[in-house]
Amino acid sequence: MEIIPFQGYPWDIMLHQSMLMHHSQIPTNYVHWRETPESHIYSADLPGVRKEEIKVEVEDSMYLIIRTEVENHTSTNEAPKRFMRKFRLPRRIDIDGISAGYVNGVLKVTVPRLPFFVNLAHFAGRMNITTATAA
Repeated sequence: MEIIPFQGYPWDIMLHQSMLMHHSQIPTNYVHWRETPESHIYSADLPGVRKEEIKVEVEDSMYLIIRTEVENHTSTNEAPKRFMRKFRLPRRIDIDGISAGYVNGVLKVTVPRLPFFVNLAHFAGRMNITTATAA
């Protein structure tokens, strides 16, 4: 019986450059999301889009929608650039406090969190605290 030594796995085939996404190949509709103790922040690079063409909407108090609406497209050779992303909003946010800003081609949407507090008066009549006595 002949024993064939293990040659290793052909990683060069599995990890070929064509199969890997380079960090500079971020999709054009990518929206970066980050979380802080005070808010959720969404940011998107939208170069070449005018402020008037950007729509930020809240749908059913559950979804944040970011879209571009290109009204007058000047060039007939290029298709109009459209962008639309829809995010499910987390719980305990202040919908009325949502703000957006567009500076130098970058859209930044801030979704503030609601403060979390416990009303101890609500539990005052319901809590029974007992202590063990020493024998």
